[in-house]
Amino acid sequence: MAVVNDATRASAETGSKLDRKSTLSLAWVFLIVNYIYCDVISLTDAKYLRELMTGTVGGIEMTRGFLLGASVLMEVPMAMIFLSRVLPYRANRWSNVAAGALMTIVQTLSLFVGEGPTPHYLFFSAIEIAGAALVVWYAWTWPQPEGRRLSS
Repeated sequence: MAVVNDATRASAETGSKLDRKSTLSLAWVFLIVNYIYCDVISLTDAKYLRELMTGTVGGIEMTRGFLLGASVLMEVPMAMIFLSRVLPYRANRWSNVAAGALMTIVQTLSLFVGEGPTPHYLFFSAIEIAGAALVVWYAWTWPQPEGRRLSS
């Protein structure tokens, strides 16, 4: 009897040669590029840039603590690019579910901060929320590899 793994199944069903680990890693690359580019585009908004130069954006003071928190938050999707490729099945599945849920919630909540989102922020947020939710779904539906015990 031939063993059919996730990569073989994906290749047979879609013609794709990516396994679930690679697909999740690529999804995180897609998300982090969107997070970064939204921030870059925001820097061309004159009102936002003026607020940024004062140290308070949308009523939020840009303290060193706030910036550290934002840095830690953005490290999550960056770390998931690597972790999605190297973690074993169970840790990989649950870390992707947790990180994807966290990023979905944070991005959704960011829409309600300050004076309201700009059109470009709404556009990127829709993509980022959908993408992070897709990561959650894709990890959640990841079948256990055949021949593995439940504890692995």
